[in-house]
Amino acid sequence: MPTRNVVLSDHQHALVESLVQSGSYQNASEVLREGLRLIEQRERLDAAKLKVLQQAANQGWDDIAAGRYVDVANDQLADFIRALGVEAARRVRPAG
Repeated sequence: MPTRNVVLSDHQHALVESLVQSGSYQNASEVLREGLRLIEQRERLDAAKLKVLQQAANQGWDDIAAGRYVDVANDQLADFIRALGVEAARRVRPAG
């Protein structure tokens, strides 16, 4: 297994030591590997969120091109957003 030297701040060093001393991890390498797993997980989640946002943006542009939109005047925007919130809440509540 490859080895690598890393430089930690005093705070990071204390955290690693604390986690090892508590018995949560057997050694510093386990702590760092867990941290890397969490970074990988976050990167996958961020990529999935970005993909969904890109799809939503594309859908929005397609809707605009097809004329599927509502033009809302500035003085009506708060009421329009409020109505959207009410409709969204109605859709997620179970019937009954």
